[in-house]
Amino acid sequence: MEATWLLLALGWIFVPVYIAAGVVTMPQYLKKRFGGQRIQVYMSVLSLILYIFTKISTDIFSGALFVQMALGWNLYLSTVVLLVVTAVYTIAGGLTAVIYTDALQTVIMVGGALVLMFLGFQEVGWYPGLEQRYRQAIPNATVPNTTCHLPRADAFHMLRDPVNGDIPWPGLIFGLTVLATWCWCTDQVIVQRSLSAKNLSHAKGGSVLGGYLKILPMFFIVMPGMISRALYPDEVGCVDPDVCQRICGARVGCSNIAYPKLVIALMPVGLRGLMIAVILAALMSSLTSIFNSSSTLFAIDVWQRLRRKATEQELMVVGRVFVVFLVVVSILWIPIIQSSNSGQLFDYIQSVTSYLAPPITALFLMAIFCKRVTEPGAFWGLMSGLVVGLLRMILEFSYPVPACGEVDRRPAVLKDLHYLYFALLLCGLTAVVIVAVSLCTAPIPEEKLARLTWWTRHHPQPELEKEVPEGAPGTPEMPSGVRPAGGEAAECCSQAQERQAGPCRRCGRLLGAWLCGLPGHPEPALSPEDAAARSQALTSIAEEPLWRSVCDVQAILLLAINVFLWGYFA
Repeated sequence: MEATWLLLALGWIFVPVYIAAGVVTMPQYLKKRFGGQRIQVYMSVLSLILYIFTKISTDIFSGALFVQMALGWNLYLSTVVLLVVTAVYTIAGGLTAVIYTDALQTVIMVGGALVLMFLGFQEVGWYPGLEQRYRQAIPNATVPNTTCHLPRADAFHMLRDPVNGDIPWPGLIFGLTVLATWCWCTDQVIVQRSLSAKNLSHAKGGSVLGGYLKILPMFFIVMPGMISRALYPDEVGCVDPDVCQRICGARVGCSNIAYPKLVIALMPVGLRGLMIAVILAALMSSLTSIFNSSSTLFAIDVWQRLRRKATEQELMVVGRVFVVFLVVVSILWIPIIQSSNSGQLFDYIQSVTSYLAPPITALFLMAIFCKRVTEPGAFWGLMSGLVVGLLRMILEFSYPVPACGEVDRRPAVLKDLHYLYFALLLCGLTAVVIVAVSLCTAPIPEEKLARLTWWTRHHPQPELEKEVPEGAPGTPEMPSGVRPAGGEAAECCSQAQERQAGPCRRCGRLLGAWLCGLPGHPEPALSPEDAAARSQALTSIAEEPLWRSVCDVQAILLLAINVFLWGYFA
């Protein structure tokens, strides 16, 4: 439910700055804000690394695990089949296909999860029955002289002990906010949807809808998982390493199978097929978004730096090929996920994110709200945060979490300092370094910050800089749709050659263009005046008073519901 607050921050704080700046990727915003290229390239590479470790590999693993349990397929065979289906319409359709399929799949996912939630609550005796049966969910096979098999006494409370809690309340409120800010406000996968909105009011409306949907996982995912533990303690709640290895292939625990186990064991045959469709929809929805964002980041922010004269076709093909590379690396990482963080996928995702993402959160907050921050301060802040985060991450994978009954030989920085506390400290350290270095360097002139910070987002648009833009490789910057000199002649030549080519060759070109997401025919040319008007409309953050008020009222209502739920379950 914490994501609700950050989604509203995205629509009301971050997106207005991104739209006013006229950017399409987050590294591109940092380049405009600070100048230079090293921060942009670093951010692109780090984002891709985070996608491998926290998004692609975990999505593939969780989806393949469900298919393995539902259909009895091998884990890696399930992975290959799912990836092939997902890749087809991602490669062919691009962001448009991703958004339309996400909208359709959201309806399917919510409907299927709603059915499973009601069946689960009916089985355990609704919420009072869940409370009673969960506390009694003790597996038959236990490890002597341990308490691993006992359900946590604070399982039904969100605010838990700050020292001994598995998710301490200061870390939940402050540390998780740092990670959520990166995920919902600065991550290309999420932000690209808001940047594709028709105007700022549409972006705000999308944030409000997303906020309402983010309330549902508490009831659609968390509580069904607890129901699964209550109904099947010997499998979902196993603690004996040998038993866990036999059930799910991981010695540290089998909590990852809670949801698919509930689907397979509880739902009738027809509804079981519906839930398989729901899980596959969730997997493909997430993967297609990540694939599209990854190809955009690599092609625009990395490859275009290496080959400045790369054509549009080359960038599209390189982006598609890079997605294949990401998938291969992510599959190879799956065995690490199986044995990490006591077998709990959520803890794995949050812990890895807490080592790499806090410096990004600190940088974006400082970039948007502090005009005094300079490029050297931003860069060295990122570097210092990266070094500290990598040290913790290396220790985490060098000293895995012991299974129940095993001696915990991890260093104190791992077993005594929770990863959410570490995320908060790392964010603060990065901010201190950014400010300290920035104060020792010359400030950025005020005119260079127009429409790039919260305080300057309404400033007049600066004149177009005479540089190579992100979307037009190898040519001087010009508004979209304006042909360079000689463009008409080149187009006529190309049309003449096309007429001379055979039908098979033309069909091959059309098929290649379709697979790469390229239009079959050139876009009509725009006059300089039309192009300037189009550019101004794309960077406008003006809103109609009526729709601005509607969005504001909906946001207040959403926050009220969120506060009530926090108070009830705290």
